[in-house]
Amino acid sequence: MPDPVIKVVIPALNEQGAIGKVIAEIPTWINQIIVVDNGSTDNTAKVARTAGARVISVPIPGYGRACLAGIAACQPCDIVVFLDGDASDYPEDMPELLQPILQGDADLVIGSRRRGDIEKGALTLPQRFGNALACWLMAKIWGGKFTDLGPFRAIRMDALAALNMSAPTFGWTVEMQVRALKQGLKCAEIPVRYKNRIGKSKISGTVSGVILAGGYILGTIAREAFSGSGAKYEG
Repeated sequence: MPDPVIKVVIPALNEQGAIGKVIAEIPTWINQIIVVDNGSTDNTAKVARTAGARVISVPIPGYGRACLAGIAACQPCDIVVFLDGDASDYPEDMPELLQPILQGDADLVIGSRRRGDIEKGALTLPQRFGNALACWLMAKIWGGKFTDLGPFRAIRMDALAALNMSAPTFGWTVEMQVRALKQGLKCAEIPVRYKNRIGKSKISGTVSGVILAGGYILGTIAREAFSGSGAKYEG
């Protein structure tokens, strides 16, 4: 892939304390950074613009909704990288994340926190259990070899378009991985580092958030299990 256009999509909700740091740590050779302000009530959008990102607004909450809007905004593009806006990921790991795609060895690359270095307290026990359960189900049903549902990921844009993503909320990450398996994409994982986020998590910070996210993830797997194999990706 000669001189690919690579863009970064960052869904963000009330991340004014972290978003500037995240943007500053993204490699300068990335073609564009798009921050999707998902209904923030603080200065997330202003801080992101000041840091040099393009900001689009999606006022209706939903991680998947934010990602879908980001995808639409980053056309034209060859590769899109998804990154959280809470400073828990390490943007410096982006070259390693992109390498399998740039070498033609993968269409989708997941940054695996489980295989990498996790700072103490960065992943709660329910998060670890939920990720492990989802990956076990994907292995049993579709033969997947994922170890994580990590939000730090990269995918070829043509492959992403073929997945016809639709999950509006927390089922987004697992929907992408399941549909990639169903459509025969070349999938890979690389170890990534993960640290405690800046600010309070919208998911793991509350019991209700953990339960809700878990329900969406398991519901997405169940829906995909009964929805057929999907169209084969020809990439």
